Amino acid sequence: MKVKILIVDDEKFFVEPIKLILQKNGFEVIVAWDGMSGLKVARTQNPDIIMLDLMLPGISGYQVCRLLKFDEQYEHIPIIMVSAMDSERDYKLGQQTGADLYITKPVSPDKLIKEIKQLLDKKN
Repeated sequence: MKVKILIVDDEKFFVEPIKLILQKNGFEVIVAWDGMSGLKVARTQNPDIIMLDLMLPGISGYQVCRLLKFDEQYEHIPIIMVSAMDSERDYKLGQQTGADLYITKPVSPDKLIKEIKQLLDKKN
């Protein structure tokens, strides 16, 4: 069975190349373009990993992360926060909301695949 990854990001120029890279590496990819639909898709599709942008229309990535991590039904899903914001405060906030990993944009495809595989190994 293919590993399912949900990307929640409103920037098409970021999502499209990442989606192709993930698909080339054998992952199934689902995309949501804002916080509310990301939350809804996470709850209905139950992905294996979520890549979550911080700055989203509607509710922020931080809020989506908290809502999922504080729900027993979804807390097991690893969340990778992906953001252009890279201050110490941003990293801390990511940790406090329950993110399993915080990666800054631009994302290195090789590093991303390696990190995803590590998270999946931890999960299994």
